[in-house]
Amino acid sequence: MIQELFSLAGRVALVSGAASGMGRAMALALADAGADLLIADINADGLNATADEIAGMGRRALPAICDVTRIEQIRAMFAQLDEEFGRIDILGNVAGPGKLGKPEDIDLALMADVVHGLTVARFCCCQEAGRRMLAVGAGSIINICSIGGVSALGRGNFPYSVGMGGVAQMTRELSTEWSGRGVRVNAILPAQVINPGLAERMKADDQLETQFLSGIPIGRLGRPEDIAGLSVFLASDASAWITGALIPFDGGNLALNAGGSPGPSA
Repeated sequence: MIQELFSLAGRVALVSGAASGMGRAMALALADAGADLLIADINADGLNATADEIAGMGRRALPAICDVTRIEQIRAMFAQLDEEFGRIDILGNVAGPGKLGKPEDIDLALMADVVHGLTVARFCCCQEAGRRMLAVGAGSIINICSIGGVSALGRGNFPYSVGMGGVAQMTRELSTEWSGRGVRVNAILPAQVINPGLAERMKADDQLETQFLSGIPIGRLGRPEDIAGLSVFLASDASAWITGALIPFDGGNLALNAGGSPGPSA
């Protein structure tokens, strides 16, 4: 009975950002739970590698090169989904831009690009998936948000945090509008999860990792594969009465009072 609750057999998922990082980890986890997938990214080599790994599990994986900040490409991707699968049960809304800029200096065009990519374009993915899910009265949308969407990060994260704040509220609003019609919408709020960009930033600033860890009571940075279990849970019937939730994925960051400090490591 419990295993059946977590099974995604017979379901179709679309996951963006699937060439690497959390998008790849989410796609592999959903496939391992039984789903077939359309996976999207702009990195063709990484995307094909993910598709090959999913195929090795005995699941179907259709790679789609798509810049998910471009509305016309998003809509073309969903048309491809219709043609190849004819349904969508799960949306993993993972990919989005993350650019730094001090609020007193940031160019308005850059600000608009970040907010568009994180909020408007992601809403387009939700809208396209939601229309299809509403037509059959079932579906699960998983938005990757950030702790920066519900708390201030500083350090020049202004455009990113504002865009992610839009994702958090979009998740609540869509859940309120759609959950009574069978479509659940939830968000995952990561803290610092290691990826190539973050690794480069920490390499350039030898104090940055220490600063991050000072706010993570669990004592380590996140790894992409940490998202696997939570992804399957939110996609599956195991979370059937969970919607509109903003779930911390942060090693305890949001639970830590700003004046507090992590406990002893031993």
